[in-house]
Amino acid sequence: MNGGNGRRIIRLFRPYRLRLSWLLTMILFSAALGVVPPFLLRDLLNNVLTRGPALDTDRLAILVAGMVAIPIVTQAIGVAQTWQSNLVGQQVMHDLRAAVYRHLQRLSLAFFTRTRTGEVQSRIANDIGGVQTVVTTTATSVVSNVTTVVTTSIAMVLLDWRLAVAAFALLPVFVFMTRRIGQKRRALTATMQGTLADISTLVEESLSVSGVLLAKTMGQTDELTDRFVAESRVLADLEQRSRMAGRWVMGSIQATFAVMPALMYGVAGYLLSTGGPTISIGTLVAFTTLQTRLFFPVSSLLSVQTDVQSSLALFDRVFEYLDLPVDIDERPDAVALDRADVRGRVEFDDVGFGYDPDAAPILEGISFVAEPGSKIAVVGETGSGKTTLGYLVARLYDVGSGAVRIEGTDVRDLTFDSLRSIVGVVSQETYLFHGTVRENLAFARPGATDAEIEAAARAAQIDDHLRSLPEGYDTVVGERGYRFSGGEKQRLAIARAVLRDPAVLVLDEATSSLDVETERLVQDALDDLSQGRTSIVIAHRLSTVRDADLILVLDRGRIVERGTHADLVALGGRYAALVERDAVVA
Repeated sequence: MNGGNGRRIIRLFRPYRLRLSWLLTMILFSAALGVVPPFLLRDLLNNVLTRGPALDTDRLAILVAGMVAIPIVTQAIGVAQTWQSNLVGQQVMHDLRAAVYRHLQRLSLAFFTRTRTGEVQSRIANDIGGVQTVVTTTATSVVSNVTTVVTTSIAMVLLDWRLAVAAFALLPVFVFMTRRIGQKRRALTATMQGTLADISTLVEESLSVSGVLLAKTMGQTDELTDRFVAESRVLADLEQRSRMAGRWVMGSIQATFAVMPALMYGVAGYLLSTGGPTISIGTLVAFTTLQTRLFFPVSSLLSVQTDVQSSLALFDRVFEYLDLPVDIDERPDAVALDRADVRGRVEFDDVGFGYDPDAAPILEGISFVAEPGSKIAVVGETGSGKTTLGYLVARLYDVGSGAVRIEGTDVRDLTFDSLRSIVGVVSQETYLFHGTVRENLAFARPGATDAEIEAAARAAQIDDHLRSLPEGYDTVVGERGYRFSGGEKQRLAIARAVLRDPAVLVLDEATSSLDVETERLVQDALDDLSQGRTSIVIAHRLSTVRDADLILVLDRGRIVERGTHADLVALGGRYAALVERDAVVA
């Protein structure tokens, strides 16, 4: 991972400096206490037990009490240390999850139209979840183990530097081998997370109500199962390779540490045989005791290095999302229009728009004015840019050229809260959360009272139906509202718009997929909703826009005709052809 991302990981912990200072203090104190017992043991062996019957019982009691008390104290500190480290780690995890979710909410609609939902879910659930252990415990464990290794190494040198040199001789080799393992694990982890994202996408798409319905009606359940099994098999293979990466190396390291005490006895014997300075039994036992204490933190550090490398690959993926540019943002000097002062005048001034700068524009040279309270209809063939035009009013996309103005103010100069209070959108695809009807309606205005919610439902002509249900407004709508028909969902969407009370209403083919009777009910609700508001109606069935004050006919992103229904029919052009075809289909 590059240094920039390393600094970003450190910055995640910066708000918790005080807690980390306390944690570091506990780690240092615990590590310092931990090296004391071997020195007490050396004193006990060399200066107390060797005296036989003449031993100093008071000194014996003090040494034994110290050797008993110190482990108890260090364990108590360890509990407090674990609590503090997990507290900080969980706060950092919360901050990271919130930052990613908040950033994704700021991205434009364009990002979500080109990104798989399962991929987004995988980044939040799998990638952030994957770094949890490193953030909550591993970081603290590294500091604690490093401190223990340093203090223990110093103590070993103080006991006998010759034995210490022999004990540390193989450590550089172990570090080198572990780094190689870590790099391999990191590459495997990045591949694994990509496979996890593919599996998440497949599950999200194929096990949703729509996905199951499509698979069963198309006879593709076996094929989807085979795809899932194949992806799962790839993931299992990657997991196996990741877990076995360097296992022989780690096993060799652990075996080496296990036989180290015996090797130290051999080194001590060799030093004595050469006539060098004597090594007392107490010193040798204390040294091997320290060496045994060194085994766990060193092996842990060597192992954790591979885990950290794996987590760095996950951090790379998380930061990749955090680095996505926000192409539609609120300007620092954005203004807020008072909803009570907004009459609903909308102006398109030579508007151009394209998703890709290198491709042909979706809209070009669009200019018109929607006066307050007027109804503007936008018609045209599929792909002519009708929906995009409507979304520009709500600033779901930003214009490429020209400007969209409400009450003379460019929508790019408005605060998001102000714009959302002014512009309401009712789309063809009604999205309902898996919750109650009341919760879904209140999503438009969380502070709405029950009376206001029910009044909105009456305005949308859905109140009577809701009251006829056994649980009324507390009926759970099911995933994406599948317990309701298309017309009922549309009327719930209209009720949400009523509750929001926008001055400008964008209706995106809101009745195109409904049968004639249901369309009539929904259209009546839409007519009521449009009273006193400026409406921009993106029409599929031209029968719904005959009464529009102005009809715009789009073709390949340009306005090719404009006028009233009667004017355009008399013109005998593109609109007249659409009307004739619509009548034949109907």
